[in-house]
Amino acid sequence: MTPPAPNDRSDPAELAAAASVAPAHPSHVSLEGMHGSVEVPDGRAGFWQNWRAFVGPAILISVGYMDPGNWGTDLQGGAQFKYGLLWVVALASLMAIFMQVLSARLGVVTGKDLAQCCRDWYPKWTRWPNWLSCEIAIGACDLAEVLGSAVALNLMFHIPLLWAVIITGLDVLLLLALQRFGMRTIEAVVLLLVATMAGCYYLEIFILAPTQPGFAEMGRALVAPSFAQAGMIYVAIGMIGATVMPHNLYLHSALVQSRRLQKDDASIKRALLFNTIDATTALTIAFFVNAAILVLAAVVFFGKDSVTVAGGTVVKFTTDSDWIRVAYLTLAPLLGTTVASTLFAVALLAAGQSSTITGTLAGQVVMEGFMHWRIQPWVRRLITRTLAILPAVFIIGLRGDSSVTDLLTLSQVVLALQLPLAMFPLLQFTSSRLRMGGMEERLVPADHGLGECDSHHGAGYLRSAGRA
Repeated sequence: MTPPAPNDRSDPAELAAAASVAPAHPSHVSLEGMHGSVEVPDGRAGFWQNWRAFVGPAILISVGYMDPGNWGTDLQGGAQFKYGLLWVVALASLMAIFMQVLSARLGVVTGKDLAQCCRDWYPKWTRWPNWLSCEIAIGACDLAEVLGSAVALNLMFHIPLLWAVIITGLDVLLLLALQRFGMRTIEAVVLLLVATMAGCYYLEIFILAPTQPGFAEMGRALVAPSFAQAGMIYVAIGMIGATVMPHNLYLHSALVQSRRLQKDDASIKRALLFNTIDATTALTIAFFVNAAILVLAAVVFFGKDSVTVAGGTVVKFTTDSDWIRVAYLTLAPLLGTTVASTLFAVALLAAGQSSTITGTLAGQVVMEGFMHWRIQPWVRRLITRTLAILPAVFIIGLRGDSSVTDLLTLSQVVLALQLPLAMFPLLQFTSSRLRMGGMEERLVPADHGLGECDSHHGAGYLRSAGRA
């Protein structure tokens, strides 16, 4: 930061406060190796050229909002209450957009991810408990992803669930291979997996004739929210808890820094605009996928007590059903084609695999942000995957395949408990003029007086620190 001019109106206390938000040491940048690796055009470029440069981080974030942990609650909600909880999916998605936009703003303006901000701006003793709670949440999320991928393998290839869980541990090689090709390659692969999910559900709902939904009834459910039936509140809480992922708040603030941002106020404003568009678009797609899961369950399962599948086996629908497995087993006989079940399993596998990529990146962000520890990606992935697989192997070994739903529910409870520890710091930092330099609401006037910031991250955010 340049020294103040002789006529600077800021007093020493304000300057000291501004200095307290100085950037992290260059060796502690978020996601080193990917940081600033994507070029962005200058201010003279058109809308679509800017859009192509900035689109991507929110796509990686969006997979956390349609991972296997969401599937159980969406399927249960549609099967039991038809479209009655569709408004909850919409509300949770709106919450997610709001929080992820704030996360992106924090990363763009301060040049730090949320974990780095917590390390630098909270007392030193908070680092260990914050980091450990984040690791527990990431492990819980990874558990849901392991189970989702394992169930998909089990359903498609009839691999015993215990062995399917172990096989999913090998996908560590996927992320290691992708990281060698840079951020854009990772974003492209995740986009392909998201498109696979969306395509499968499009075919399920709009191409297969028996599943044509009632759009008028869906519209009424969206605009007239209620908890008219017993049990709706419980399922609604599960939907909200499964939607907003705490580790995504840390990850998004790091991913936006993969763009090589210019330092002037206009460039920062442009980055904020296009990251907001990116987050809104990607999470709107996630909403449609979650809504499609609920709608599919509503059309196929609502009002039915059981279905007879191949071989004469009767599958009963209860509040305790493993809805992911039930959906796979019963979609084919209910819709009259085996393609329906295959599409469902492929979408589930895509959800699990895409989520493992973002979960590993989030683990890297929180470890390096809170503790400044750096380890090889394959070691990091091996640790998190092992911690996720061990409880799954142990419980499935003891209780069998029926424990999948319990494990998925447990993982969502852990995530819900950790959410406030990520959400409150994010809200505090992004609402503080000391931390955001006035950009929490608007650009700071250019003549405010603290001078230009020549640091590696977004310039101008120190200009109005004295107004915090």
